[in-house]
Amino acid sequence: MSGVQMVAGPRNKKALQIVEPSPAWASTFAVLAQQIREALGDDHALAVEHVGSTSVPGLPAKDVVDIDLVVPDPGDEAAYVGSLEKTVGFVFYFRDLSPDSHQHRFFGRDGPPVWVNLHVYGPNCPEVARHCIFRDWLRANEKDRDLYAQTKRNAMSASCSAGETMQEYNARKEPVIREIMDRAFRANKLGSGNE
Repeated sequence: MSGVQMVAGPRNKKALQIVEPSPAWASTFAVLAQQIREALGDDHALAVEHVGSTSVPGLPAKDVVDIDLVVPDPGDEAAYVGSLEKTVGFVFYFRDLSPDSHQHRFFGRDGPPVWVNLHVYGPNCPEVARHCIFRDWLRANEKDRDLYAQTKRNAMSASCSAGETMQEYNARKEPVIREIMDRAFRANKLGSGNE
């Protein structure tokens, strides 16, 4: 990650664990989305999306709410960083300036009640589109939702047994994510989700 510039850190460690779905995930997102929109205004909060496993009803997940925030220009940090930190309580952990990162900025907020990861991107970022397509597909497709749930449980069990990190847990899930993403993209006539 040669393009990553740490801003704060390190973040507190959260134990690797998959939990059953919680209504707190949707309510936490709703409250935070409103706070983000109020702090930044419509001109700077172009989209606020609940993504990741906690955005899919009925899907077990790590107890962490993932949010994608789209701003006009991630490089214009003065337009949003202070408000996210002071008004909403996020900590700005890093910026990724590598060519394929889409100017990704990462913020976190530790619980209680729920940990939150906030990913900031610019308009037309393919990562935001991919996250939303994956979320919407899992919401609508029980078979793939069940496949992903089992994959997550198996990956977590194997990673915990091996003493692995979150990065290794994510790598264990990657083949199934690619398989599901491919189906979702093809169903939406978008080609392959793995390009």
